[in-house]
This record gives sequence, C-alpha cells and structure tokens, in this order.
Amino acid sequence: MNQNNVPNNQSNQGGNKNNRNKGAFGIVTIVLWAILLTLLLGSLFTPQSSDANAVPYSTFRQWVTEDKVASVTMSSSKFTFVLLEDKQAALEQQETAQQRNPLSPFFPPAEVKPKTYTTTPLSIEDEQLIPLLTEHNVEYEYTEESTFWLFFAAQILPYVFLAVSMVLLFRFISNKMGGMGGIGGVGKANAKVYVEKKTGVTFADVAGQDEAKESLEEIIDFLHNPGKYTEIGAKLPKGALLVGSPGTGKTLLAKAVAGEANVPFFSISGSDFVEMFVGVGASRVRDLFKEAAKLAPCIIFIDEIDTIGKSRDNRMGGNDEREQTLNQLLAELDGFDPTKGVIVLAATNRPEVLDKALLRPGRFDRRITVDRPNLSGRLATLQVHTRNIRLAEDVDLKKIAQATAGCVGADLANLVNEAALRAVRHGRQAVNQQDLLTSFEMVIAGAEKKGTVLTEKEKKLIAYHEVGHALVASKQKDDVMPVSKITIVPHVQGTLGYTLHLPEEEKFLMTKEDLYSEIRTLLGGRCAEELVFETKTSGAANDIERATELARKLVAMFGMSDKFGAMGLATVQNQYLDGGYGLTCAQDTAAQVDEEVRKIIEDCHNEARGILEENRADLDAVAAYLLEKETITGQEMMAILHGDDPANADNYGANPQ
Repeated sequence: MNQNNVPNNQSNQGGNKNNRNKGAFGIVTIVLWAILLTLLLGSLFTPQSSDANAVPYSTFRQWVTEDKVASVTMSSSKFTFVLLEDKQAALEQQETAQQRNPLSPFFPPAEVKPKTYTTTPLSIEDEQLIPLLTEHNVEYEYTEESTFWLFFAAQILPYVFLAVSMVLLFRFISNKMGGMGGIGGVGKANAKVYVEKKTGVTFADVAGQDEAKESLEEIIDFLHNPGKYTEIGAKLPKGALLVGSPGTGKTLLAKAVAGEANVPFFSISGSDFVEMFVGVGASRVRDLFKEAAKLAPCIIFIDEIDTIGKSRDNRMGGNDEREQTLNQLLAELDGFDPTKGVIVLAATNRPEVLDKALLRPGRFDRRITVDRPNLSGRLATLQVHTRNIRLAEDVDLKKIAQATAGCVGADLANLVNEAALRAVRHGRQAVNQQDLLTSFEMVIAGAEKKGTVLTEKEKKLIAYHEVGHALVASKQKDDVMPVSKITIVPHVQGTLGYTLHLPEEEKFLMTKEDLYSEIRTLLGGRCAEELVFETKTSGAANDIERATELARKLVAMFGMSDKFGAMGLATVQNQYLDGGYGLTCAQDTAAQVDEEVRKIIEDCHNEARGILEENRADLDAVAAYLLEKETITGQEMMAILHGDDPANADNYGANPQ
C-alpha cells in the first residue's frame, strides 16, 4: 500500500439527549402528580354514607313503633334521630352539673347533647312515616341541606387544581426551553454572550491564517475607531463569511475576535434556530438582533450557517420552518443600521449550498477564506501548539511542518498532543523529534498492530509490494515525492505495510507529468507482485482506487487528456469537505471518459513494470534488506541503490523507540 502524507479529515457532529430525557421525565412527573392529587381531592370531598352510629331504616321504624325515638331531623339524604333514653340521660347529666356548680345561675354549665343516630331514607317515599311519627309522639322536622360547598369541593375544586397544575407545567417547559418568548419560551434566542476576553482566545492563539486575521483585525479596528474610516466616507461592513475546510480554525478565529474586540459578542449555532414549530426560528432571529441592537456596538457570530441558509427552492413549498427562518435573517441583515456597529460573522464549510441572496454585498460584504495552512503557516501553528509542551533539543518543527503538507490546524494540534502522550508512555520528561514523527505516522496509518502474525510468503509479498512503490518513485525523472520511510509492520487501520512519501518542497501546482508519475508510483506495488510472484493480491485495492480517481480527474477536470483536450467534464460539488465532483456530460461521453481513464491506467501500469524490470536487481536487494529490518528509511534505500552500505546511512525514524 502506498501512503501519502495527506490524512483524511472527517467532521463529527453532535446532541443533548440526556437533557431531553430529563425534561420529558419532569413533564410526565408533573402530569401524574396532578392526576393523583385531583383524584385524592375528589375522594376526600365526596359525600360518604358511612357513620359509626348509622342504623338500617328498618331498625329506625321499629324503634319508632316501640316508642324509643324522641325526635328526628329529616333531610333529603339522611335522617338524624335521638332516642328517649339518651335524651333523658343527657337531661340528668345537665341537672347534676347545675347542682354541683354553685355559680350556675351566673355561669351555666355547657349543654350536654344526647347521642344521635343516623339512617338513610329509602329511595322511594315512605308515605306512612309522618303518621307513624305523629302516632308515637315523635318530634320531627325537615331541614334543607346546604350543598354548595359540598358541590364546590367535589366538582369544581379538582378542576381548579388541574388548571393550576397546567400553568406550572407550562412554566416548567418555558424554563427548559430558554425563558420567555412565545409559548413555552421556544421563541427566545439562546445565544451565548461573551464580553471582552472571556473566551480566553486572542489572535496570538491563531497561526497560519494571516490573511483572514488581517481582514478581521480591520473590522475590529473599525469598531474601536470608526472616525478615521467615516472621515473619507467608508462604511462599516455588515457581515463577513468565514469559509474553509473542517479544522482550519473558523470558530477559533471567531473566538479570537471576541477576545480582541472588547465589545459584546453573541455566539450561536445555526441549528439553534431550527425547531419543529413553524415560525419559532424566525422569532429567535428577531430576538437575537433585537438584543444585539441594545448592546451595540457588538458582534454576532453564527456558526454552521448553512443549517438555515440553504438555497430556497419550491420542492418543499414556501411555508416551511427553515425557509421562514432564512427570510427573517435576510430581512434583519438588511434592516439594522450599520452605523450602530452591529457586525455579523458566519462560518460554513459548504458555501455552495448557501442562498444567493444571503451572499450578496450588503449582507455579507466580505468572504474570508480560511484555507489549509502553507509551510510557514504550519510551522507557526506548531509553534503555537507547542508553547506549553516541553520539547527536547533534537526537535525540528520545520521538518514536521514539511512532513505534514495538507494538514489543518486541528490535525497539528492532535499530532502534538499524541506526541506528548507518547513521551509520557515511554517515561520521558520531554517530547523529542521521534515522538512527533511517530505521532504523524499514527495519524495517517494508525498504531502498530503487534498481534498480527504474517507468514513468510505474506511478508515477502508485502515487502516487494512496498519496495515496488518506492523504486518506481525514485527511478522517475521528476521525483516529486521522495521516499521517506518503508515498513512492512501491520497497522491498526488495515494496512499491512506502507511507503511514506514526503515532499522536499511545497508545491501548489501539479503538472501533467507529475500526475502521471504519481499514478505510476501507485501502480508500482501491483507491478512488483506480477513481476516477482506472477500473481495479484488484494493489497493493491487502495492503490488502484486512488490511481483511478487521479486519472479520472486528469481527464474530466484538469483537461489533460489527448482525446478531450481542455474540455471540462465535471464540476466540484463539495470543495471544502470531501472534494467530491460530478460529471456534467452525456452518458456516451461518460463512457468515453471511462475508456480514456482505462487507457491512462494501462499505459502507466506498463511503464511502471518496465521500470521494475530494468532495475530487478535493485528491487531484490532493497526487498531483502526490508525483510531483515522490517522498517527502513529512504536514505537507507538510496544507499543500497548507489551500492553503499545502508548501515552507514541516516536511519532517522526507521525504528521508533
């Protein structure tokens, strides 16, 4: 497998699942408590028929017939009566108390009430009851029950309690979703506000992006000293769009602006405007700009603006949430007064999907490209990330910067951190050059997979495969990617071995011959398998994929094929992400493109095999030395090719310790 020095970059995104689960659990808890307490109140205030002195109605009639009842009080729901013997006993107790109390004429004792009994009348009217009571000299009366409070407690109070519970529920939802502003507070913009240097990041922490820093420094100076610009009629730019690949430092630059500006800084992500309710996003946009106007001069930073700024179309209709949010954002960008000092910064790595109305001057006046750093930029970035790292005397950051062509700032930060962790694992007090080189190789190929045991035949196949790459690269006229290291040690990312090429100088253009040389180098491993073992292995899969992709770009995008000439047949679709492209030609033309690609691959394959056939002795010699050492440097390989002793060559980086 042939491994170049440009690692693949992947963007990872993430949610607040635990917070959402806690919020949902709290809402369910409030609802359950409201239902439970409502049922409890209803049961407490429901009229109860049970009584300790309750007797059946038949017993009540029998006692009346037997002349045991003294008086009865009737109502629609129950009869309350007193027996003669209980009434007589109460009178006797009253007289006894008066006799024993000498002050009874002035302070009469409390009235002694007789014991009462209750019974529930029949559901049908008993017409014989009144004559029966009259016949047996029973005093009786009828009273109207006051049912209002009973009705209120049993029927109205539970609903009042439920309504209060719902009010508390809405307040709970409001607190969870950002305070006031719309139902449940979902219309409130939850932007983080930084003042002065609270972000902890300044322009001193950003390296390798001098052009972007210069543009942003001018905006900050405009905020601090508007007079010197307005004197000649210059207007404050309304907005600046930061565009670049993931990891290049767009958000870091925005935080550095917050650290340098000494003005309020609103930071919010594009996804914070998106909600399930139509109109909520637009409400949050209005609220954000309203708050910013109160604190002007200030800066608003919207990260990942492509979330809400995608180009409008008619496929989803004109009334969906995202489109309304975008329309409101466009209106707000036009509406605020630039003289007040409100500046909008936005970041994205997908500028091709943004709406044209969003990109026009007057909304985002500047488009600042935050590109991959060049050699000097990578060196400055490494110096920033190693400020707090203890380095050994042999560390040469310039060599590391040269080796990491194509890496972004996040890659370099990760590389330095991995090197520091490796130094600690090996018990060292400082990071040396070997730690940095090994960390770089671990990023592109993974750590060594020490548990993999290869057979002798497999090791020999892998050795010739990797030496085939290296030998083809070194024997071509323009060795644009010199060999730095060859290894047949398996790694965790699926590589059984790799050949590392590092450029001697940074190049920004590739000629046609450079591209053909790289394709030949990629196919050198398969050619070595065919030449030495007369077979083909699956180890060349990645090499073939990359060679085919390079040949297709050569034909469809670079206009370098003899058949199509300078005709563009494809367009780039994701320039700052995966660099993918799509063909923009007819199917017949696409078939001819495939044929032209096949021809280029076949020609380069034959040329690479010819190079190996001419240098078969060197191929065997380097492969034998690689089988013995398992890992060698490019200097050792060149020593063998020149007939020198490889032991005397610089084996720096061959065997990590």
